[in-house]
Parts: sequence; C-alpha cells; structure tokens
Amino acid sequence: MTFLYVILAILLFGLLVGIHEGGHFLAAKACGVRVDEFALGMGPALWKKQKGETLYALRLIPFGGYCAMAGEDEASDDPRAFTSQPPWKRIIILCAGAFMNFLLGFVIVCLLYTSAYAFRNAQIEDFMPGCPYQSEEGLHVGDRFYKIDGQRIYQNTDVGDFLDQGDGVYDIVVLRDGQKVTLKDFAITRVSYEGESRKMYGFYFGYDLATPGVKLQNAWYTTMEFARWVRMGLRELIHGRVSVDEMTGPVGIVDMMAETGEQAETVSDALYSIFYFTAFIAVNLAIMNMLPIPALDGGRVFLLLVTWLIESVTRKKLDPKYEGYIHMAGMVLLLGLMAFIMFHDIVRIVTK
Repeated sequence: MTFLYVILAILLFGLLVGIHEGGHFLAAKACGVRVDEFALGMGPALWKKQKGETLYALRLIPFGGYCAMAGEDEASDDPRAFTSQPPWKRIIILCAGAFMNFLLGFVIVCLLYTSAYAFRNAQIEDFMPGCPYQSEEGLHVGDRFYKIDGQRIYQNTDVGDFLDQGDGVYDIVVLRDGQKVTLKDFAITRVSYEGESRKMYGFYFGYDLATPGVKLQNAWYTTMEFARWVRMGLRELIHGRVSVDEMTGPVGIVDMMAETGEQAETVSDALYSIFYFTAFIAVNLAIMNMLPIPALDGGRVFLLLVTWLIESVTRKKLDPKYEGYIHMAGMVLLLGLMAFIMFHDIVRIVTK
C-alpha cells in the first residue's frame, strides 16, 4: 500500500499547486490580463495544447507549476500586460493563489466533517469532584472558553494546550450567558484527583450536535487552527527554537503523507488522515506564500505597494525590470533553500 499512498500524495500535492496557479489564472483572466502559458509541473512538457492566446501544459516534474502572464516583470506597451494594470488588480491576481489554497483547505475539512454526528466543544459541562476552580468568582458550569492569554480557543484541546504552556496564571475570557466574562490573573494548574493516575484541570467538556451550521463552524475553526500552527511554527523558526534542518519540502511532504496513510489501522482511516494533512498543507502554503519575501507572492505584493508609494511621491514611473531583478535574486536564493531542504528530506527518507 505504501506505493499507492505515495502516488496519492503526489497527486494531492499536484492538486495544491494546480489550485494555487489556477487562482492566479482565473484572477488574471477576470482582470483582463493576457496569460501566455498555464502549466502544471516543471521541466519538459508531457502534453500541451494552445487554446486561444494561452498555452496549456502538463510537465514532467509534478512539484511546481506556473501561470505566465504577459509583461509580468517588465514594462510593456500591451494594455493587457500584467504591469499595465492598476495596483489593485495586480494585488488581486497575486493574492488569488494563496486565497485558493486557503479555500481548498477549508473545503477539504468541510468534506471530512460531513459524516460527523457531534463535536466536542470547549464548554464546561461539569467539574470533577473537588475541583478548586469552580466558584462564584471563578469558573461556572456552562462557561465556554473563548480566549486564554489572548489566544482564541477554537477546540476543547486548545484549553489544555495553552494552559500547559503558561506559568500557571492566565487572563481567561469565557462566554457566560451570552456575555464575555474576563477572569484576570486567574491561577490554574493541573491537580490530583481521587482515582486518577495523572494530574488534571478537572473539567468535563460537552458536545455540540453536528448540524450543518455546526459542521461549517467547526470546519472554519479547524482551518483557523491550522493557520495558528503555521504562525507558531514561523515564530519558533525566527526565534531559533527550530532549525532550517527541521524544515521540509515537497519530497518530505509526500513522504509524510504516505507515512500518515501507512500508520492508519484501516484504509478509510488512512484516507481521512491523508486528506486532513492535505488540508493543513494547503493552509500552510497559503500563509507561507504571502510572506513578504522576494519571489513569493507576498514579496511581490510588498514591492508593488512600495513601488506605488514611491511613484505617488516622486510622480515618476519606475522601470519594472528592477523589481524583476529583486525577484530573480530572491528566486535564486529560494531555489537554493529548496535544494538544501530536498537534500535533507532525501537523506531522512533513506536513513530512517
């Protein structure tokens, strides 16, 4: 089954890339920009077809793709060139790929949750006997955790996760009778309870029946949870608590998808886990692509805004080729990083 999971993982990764580039393509067409080529994959073409002004191609290497627009990084007299468009249109086109990845992640989670009959929530249904946090000034039955130290609580597991990370004193916001109630500097730690082998906080959480609205809400909460995981991972990387060696690229992602399938007890569980992981990767790609780094969509948006600001102040048109040079330098560095990460991914796979 490993081989089949690898094939499925490659196809799903190709879907992520295709959806991303498809977002750029659809936005460009909607904004009247001429698209010269829309390709899935990189390298030699396995199939290509000219339809109208656009060449559609399927290329050999399944990791990558592109939407080549007229005048993308150079001045052009063509009124339909990318650089001839007003800034707001260019920003829409650049952001469309990340938006489609984020939307895909949300849609996949929605589909995974269609068979759910209930979702455990972050509302306190009851307390364990002797729980010290139940009081008039403290927590009540029916309280639903909303924030802990400013972090939004999306799922009941978030409660334990954020309480375990702190120093034992928190600013907790709960929803109580439809109102937000803040417990300032609330001291709470795990304690021992009779009959329990480990320390616990002492809450029993309730359930929400999986109505269509609740399914959509929980799919959105899960998607936002994915986004938070990515943000926290970036913070760990910036602070040096995670090294570049621990990053993974397309090869590592495909391997992780296949391994996720292999570790499941049944085929249905494997497919669920793989698609859940795919949804996370989709959100991950959406956020990472919008970072203000040259060659990434976020970097292009950032430089576009800087260029627009300079041109507004100086009343002089800047040559787009200079922005193209910056993106070219960023692309070289990015490809170097990708090669480094791919090498480590391959080493990990061979030696594990």
